[in-house]
Amino acid sequence: MTLFDQISNDIIAAMKAKEKERLSALRNIKKIFIEAKTAPGANDTLTDDTALKLLQKLAKQGRDSATLYQTQNRPDLAEAELVQVAVIEEYLPKALTPEEIEEAVRTIITETGAQSIKDMGRVMSEANKRLAGRADGKAISEVVKRLLA
Repeated sequence: MTLFDQISNDIIAAMKAKEKERLSALRNIKKIFIEAKTAPGANDTLTDDTALKLLQKLAKQGRDSATLYQTQNRPDLAEAELVQVAVIEEYLPKALTPEEIEEAVRTIITETGAQSIKDMGRVMSEANKRLAGRADGKAISEVVKRLLA
């Protein structure tokens, strides 16, 4: 079952259970998926990899919005965003801990033979491929800089 199908099934379940917030979040996810499927060049398909990238983007946007709402003293709007993010995160793979990220980056540095900060681009390219969906690019970048410095 694809992620798109799973979201569709979960929308039906949320309707039956009368879960308003969850239903709203799932409908938003499905809207984004449909837009991606019908985008020029998508050939009316949506791979799970693409769907995961879209979910990560939505989750990041939601967290950023919640932070902005909190700084503007709007806890009601921040709470609504965080509820949406919680629903989105149910479909994302388990995030790596900082220790797991560091271990993976050390392995990549060894495999690529990186010696200095000049090799950061090569390491980041490989790290982003391997850790996609499980670690934030900013966190990966910080670990790579620290280990290559």
